[in-house]
Amino acid sequence: MRFPNAAGDNGRGWLKATAKKMARSLGRLAAMLTITAPALFAVSAGTAADQKTSYPRMAPVDAYLMDRNQEIALARSAAPESISKDATILVLTRSGYETAVTGSNGFVCMVSRSFSGAPDWPERWNPKIRAAECQNPQAARSIAPLAKLRTAMTLAGRTDAEIMERIKTALRTKEIPPLAPGAMSYMMSKSSYLSDDGDHDMAHVMFFIPFKDGDTWGANAPGSPVFGGNYRFATPDHAAETAALPPLSVLLLGACTWSDGTPAPTHQI
Repeated sequence: MRFPNAAGDNGRGWLKATAKKMARSLGRLAAMLTITAPALFAVSAGTAADQKTSYPRMAPVDAYLMDRNQEIALARSAAPESISKDATILVLTRSGYETAVTGSNGFVCMVSRSFSGAPDWPERWNPKIRAAECQNPQAARSIAPLAKLRTAMTLAGRTDAEIMERIKTALRTKEIPPLAPGAMSYMMSKSSYLSDDGDHDMAHVMFFIPFKDGDTWGANAPGSPVFGGNYRFATPDHAAETAALPPLSVLLLGACTWSDGTPAPTHQI
C-alpha cells in the first residue's frame, strides 16, 4: 500500500481515481494500529469481500516472536537513523514487550504484531504482521503504554472485554497519561509487513489528536493528502466502547522516502 504524494495535481488526480480502494486499504491498515481497534485502525473494516477470515484464531506464541537482534533492527528502521539511533527499543517476549535498549532522546521504537489490531480485523491473528513504529516522546508516554498493556493481556489469554475494562481503568486513574500535544509516530520501514493486501507496506507518519475525528485537519476530504480515523474501537461493532473512552484519532500522511532515504513508491495501493 502506498499513499500518493502530498502535493501536485497528479497526486490529487490519483486520489480521486482510487479513493474507494484507498479507503478500503486504509481501513485494513487502520485495523492494525490502534490500541483496541488499531484499525488504524479504525477507519473502515473493508468490503464484504475483504472479510474472508484467513486467521480464525491465535497461532502459537512462537509464531509471533522474532530473533531479538533482528527485532531491534526492524524497530529502529521505522524512523530515520538520526532519530532511531538514540531511541528506546522494545521487543516482544512471551509475556509482552520489554525494553531491549534504553535510549536517550525520548523516542520509543517497537514492532507491533497483528493482535494490536481490531478484534474483527480478518488479519488479527496473522503471524506475518510486523509493523515497525517509532513514537516521539509525547506518543511514547500515552500511546505506547496502551499497546504494551493490550499486548500483555492478550498474551495472557484475557478477553477483549477484560482488556477494554483494564484500559478504561488505566485511563481513568491516569496510570496511562492523557495524550500529550504533538504526539506522532514514524512508520517508514521498508521491511515492515502491515497486511496481506497489496504491497504489504507503506511509508508514512502518523499524528495523534484528542478528537473524535480529523475534520479540523481536512482528513479524508476529497483531494486531501491526510487520511485518518478513530484510533479506538472505531468499527461499527464497537461504537459503545469508543464512546466510553476519551476521544483519540490518528491522522496519516504518506512519505515519499523510506527511513533510509531511498524513494518509496507513491502510486501503488
